[in-house]
Amino acid sequence: MRIGLAHISSLVSITFATLILFTNALAQPLTPQMPSPPPMRFVLPEDRDRLIATKDPKARIRLTIELTEARLTKIEQLTAQKSFPEASEALGNYLGLIEDAMHFVAAMTQDKNSTRDLYRRLDIALRAQIPRLAVMRRETPADYSIHLKAAEEFVRSTRSDALDSFYGHTVLREPPNTDAKIASPENKRP
Repeated sequence: MRIGLAHISSLVSITFATLILFTNALAQPLTPQMPSPPPMRFVLPEDRDRLIATKDPKARIRLTIELTEARLTKIEQLTAQKSFPEASEALGNYLGLIEDAMHFVAAMTQDKNSTRDLYRRLDIALRAQIPRLAVMRRETPADYSIHLKAAEEFVRSTRSDALDSFYGHTVLREPPNTDAKIASPENKRP
């Protein structure tokens, strides 16, 4: 009888311990991992003051390009150090500077050669920055790489807008193809 009680008591204690562990496992919330929030696009106050103090449009675009290069270098350093939240914040500053530059140039007279030159400067600078964003995206975890991918697409579309504005009304565009039917042997009449 003693063997039976010892056996039963060990079985009860094992069952009790299993129930405690199982309830602890169920007590953990099963919420999915939320992705990191997208970076907020803004220009730092000290950068804004420097940009506003620059009166010459050419000098302002040059300063903006220098600031974006500095932000991109900072993002690269923070990504290499695996400081992804700080890199995401710097990415927001970078995108804010690009957006500010496009708004500044868009507010100028579009038919002047000097405005076209500013768009061209932006185009050249952004063209060199796109591959750097792509390299960082490959080294970044998925939670933060989606923001780098969005930034890469934003820079591409901004570059495209700069090119479109550069050419302006001097380029004739083809009208969209409205013919939905493709000539096939069945549609042809003899």
